[in-house]
Amino acid sequence: MGLSRAWRYLVHRMARLKASPHTIALGFAAGAFASFTPFIGLHFVLAGLIAFGLRASILASAIGTVVGNPLTFPFIWLATYNVGAALLGLEAKGEVVLDLPADSGSAVNAGMMEFVGGLLHRLEPVFLPMIIGGTLLGLACAAACYFIVRLSVDRFKKRRKSVRVRPISPQQKITP
Repeated sequence: MGLSRAWRYLVHRMARLKASPHTIALGFAAGAFASFTPFIGLHFVLAGLIAFGLRASILASAIGTVVGNPLTFPFIWLATYNVGAALLGLEAKGEVVLDLPADSGSAVNAGMMEFVGGLLHRLEPVFLPMIIGGTLLGLACAAACYFIVRLSVDRFKKRRKSVRVRPISPQQKITP
């Protein structure tokens, strides 16, 4: 019940934004897409930039990043890696292990540029498949989210408008 209530709350918050259902749904889709990228810690920024570029709701894009959360990230990361690996002709894996050096602290002290270069070299076998797979799966998720959110927001706004504007009944007289 908690997750459905949270989802209803997010839809309610998005539907109350002063924007069209298209703009809100496009913003949410931008956030969902950003959640599939391997740029951990930059999802809000990336979602905001995508929404800004598409002239979508930046606030809805921030809400859309909820697609990527501690419950979904392990599945997203494994799926994006395996899709990207399949497209690159690499072996699919049941788990992805990063081969980071054991003495990372001393590597930082030795020189930041050397540390970053070594880190990128070690992340490259995982990072490229995740970018490719994340782009494809992110686009698919964004498309699904766009239609679901647009339909939900459109229904919410129509229902809210029908409640707020009530027609005058024949029994009521309008006096000047």
